Amino acid sequence: MPKLDFIHRSVKNALIADGWRVTDDPYIIEYLKTRLYADLGAEKAIAAERGEQKIVIEVKSFLGASKFQDLKEALGQYDIYRYLLEETAPERKLYVAISNEAYSNFFSQEVIKLILDKHQLPLIIVDINQEEVLKWIN
Repeated sequence: MPKLDFIHRSVKNALIADGWRVTDDPYIIEYLKTRLYADLGAEKAIAAERGEQKIVIEVKSFLGASKFQDLKEALGQYDIYRYLLEETAPERKLYVAISNEAYSNFFSQEVIKLILDKHQLPLIIVDINQEEVLKWIN
């Protein structure tokens, strides 16, 4: 079982406060003989006639010595999880959850905006101190 990210608990609490029901902690992705662990699985009723929205969340702190290395690892992990989810749980959308500090200090750089735009990385921005979802970027 992988080690929990530093902001894991705050992200989980923020999702719950935002009306999500955390169904998996961690969310296990199994494909053939491969087992991987995304941080969270969650569901939310969106309307009686439309059913539930289902998501998988990978939590990332971006606290490493190199933020670019953290980003490379996050993008690679995102791609792997997304490809496997397309095969095993296509109804679930994958997000990466980050702190508002990481978003404002690192993700606001023009080069990072370009990379994220090209990669189309869905993000959940969380105020870690208030345990509140601030923004969804699809």
